[in-house]
Amino acid sequence: MPLALCCMSHSPLLNLPGPSAELLDQITDAIADARKFVEQFDPELVVTFSPDHYNGFFYRLMPPFCIGTAAAGVGDYGTYQGPLPVDADIANACAESLWESGVDIAISTAMDVDHGTVQPLQELFGDATARPVVPIFINSVATPLGPLSRSRALGAAVGTFLATLDKRVLIVGSGGLSHDPPVPTLATAPPAALDRIVHGAPMTPEQRMARQEAVIKAAHDFAHGQSPLRSLNPDWDRSLLEIFDEGRLSDLDGWTNTFITGEGGNSAHEIRTWVAAFAALAAHGEYQTGNHFYRAAPELIAGFAIRTAVPST
Repeated sequence: MPLALCCMSHSPLLNLPGPSAELLDQITDAIADARKFVEQFDPELVVTFSPDHYNGFFYRLMPPFCIGTAAAGVGDYGTYQGPLPVDADIANACAESLWESGVDIAISTAMDVDHGTVQPLQELFGDATARPVVPIFINSVATPLGPLSRSRALGAAVGTFLATLDKRVLIVGSGGLSHDPPVPTLATAPPAALDRIVHGAPMTPEQRMARQEAVIKAAHDFAHGQSPLRSLNPDWDRSLLEIFDEGRLSDLDGWTNTFITGEGGNSAHEIRTWVAAFAALAAHGEYQTGNHFYRAAPELIAGFAIRTAVPST
């Protein structure tokens, strides 16, 4: 039951025009280092904790947590489109274990996942289908949100379950850190966007292209100080990374949703995926982190970070 962890930010802008070559080179080098870590570990199974951006989960039924027994990438922002090799038996067994431990999680037998899940798989393995996966969704966008402590409880319960497997398991957390991109809300979405985030109305190719162009423009304006979006908060990002590095996960139980939004922006709630991933690893005792990469990246509208970790020897 060897475990390893890799948490990393994601961004649709990694695959779009706009970011400088200097920034992309730094991130590419950092991801390459993380990929070497993963290659050396050679996982037999990957468990992902990731959010969704109204591509697979919608307000008509929005669970706080969901585990997929089958899943497919939707292909947004140039990521892989098609079925993922989900280990359904392990996913079902994991769900049953979580229920027994007091963590309620929904099950999806046809989970659609977007770049939040697929991008790290592609970056770490070169192919999103390279390893069997168990995808776990954590709602990090659609308010109201549960307390951050529930994500830690989820991760700890998953970690306890992983102890029963005779496999090398890589735990992936995808998201964060501080960022506040233009994501539609129930209060602000125009009718077409509202229909999408509530009912999952499919987007036409023209609508997808328009959204992509809007993201590119928003990032350009943000990077040039011409945007009303909330600024990145590198100090807050680094304080969070320090908590992960030092294993002080219980400190995060006191972080309210209002505090997270105020410090990191509306989409900073994606740190829930990191909290769950580190809690899963911490269920097996103390750990040590590596691959300490961080860059405040206005061109990506994100504080971009990578961490790897293994149990302490």
